[in-house]
Amino acid sequence: MTETIRKPYRDTNTIPALKSGRKVSVTGAVFLLGFILLGCVIFSACTGALPISLTELCQIVLFKSGFAETAAFEEQKSLVFWIIRLPRVCLGVLVGAALGIGGASLQGLFRNPVADSGLIGVTSGASLFAILMILFNARYFGIISETGGAYALALAAFTGAAFTTFLVYQLSRFTGEGNVTTMLLCGIAVNAFAGAITGLMTYMATDEQLRTITFWNLGSLGGATWTSVTAVAPFVLCTVFFMPYLSKALNLLVLGESQAAALGVNMNTLKKQIVLLATMGVGASVAVAGGIGFVGLVVPHIIRSAFGPDHKIVLVGSALGGAIVLTLADTVSRTLVAPSELPIGILTALLGTPFFLYILWDQKRRRI
Repeated sequence: MTETIRKPYRDTNTIPALKSGRKVSVTGAVFLLGFILLGCVIFSACTGALPISLTELCQIVLFKSGFAETAAFEEQKSLVFWIIRLPRVCLGVLVGAALGIGGASLQGLFRNPVADSGLIGVTSGASLFAILMILFNARYFGIISETGGAYALALAAFTGAAFTTFLVYQLSRFTGEGNVTTMLLCGIAVNAFAGAITGLMTYMATDEQLRTITFWNLGSLGGATWTSVTAVAPFVLCTVFFMPYLSKALNLLVLGESQAAALGVNMNTLKKQIVLLATMGVGASVAVAGGIGFVGLVVPHIIRSAFGPDHKIVLVGSALGGAIVLTLADTVSRTLVAPSELPIGILTALLGTPFFLYILWDQKRRRI
């Protein structure tokens, strides 16, 4: 990360595009969003078909931690909390954080307010390889399924996300100078091709396979276990920890690629780091949760509107904001039509579309 900027640069607060009347520190934003996230986690853990009161939740945690000698709660509620509900909440926090910070970093890299992980092939590649695994599992992928068990589909999706992202990056270097614009165009082309193959595979699917494909594409946290949480956590935590170190370079990139390079930003290194980190986090998240849209698109806009355009706050805030949004969305999805479960991708799209349009309208109104 230290080689992204090769020489001293001026204070990014002097860049006109980053000036804002809001004087919010990173610490203040993290404290506020962290407090909201903690409240959302507690609310989500207590809400469900088997409600758990806040007092019972405290007793369950204290007893498990060894701070209480007597179990003053129902054993069933303890099992539901530790085995079903808490892994799901943790997975929602991790997936939301990865989608949020991935969308914010790619919007900064492409300098495009509607950019998200789909532009570099993460979502389309994961979907394509997951559908291939579903369709040809018994005939061609039997060994992989036996080795990976229930996580063969997640492994295939993560492999597809990494492969298509690598393909987009290599094509951008082969067809042009590897700049951000060329990468964006290559991403659009690869996404279109992957979408066409996905449509063909869907056409070939049986009714049972088509049902599985549809539900995977809609996204869900219903399969959350401690195994899936521990599998995703290293990738997401790596993305969330290292991505904020690139905030100063992204602030300089607001001026344009040539100006940022003149101020010492190593553009090749910056692109590699952002694409790699975004693919790690988002690819792992899509692999275990399926296609969940609008989180990486809407959340960065909310953070910019609330705290300003400085990427030091936008990146960290988008990770926390994404975790908040997805935790609440998952709580609603599993309680709104209980005992059934509404796919979380449907809910995020229904709520995200009008909210995103409102943000665009509000930004236009402020410019007038």
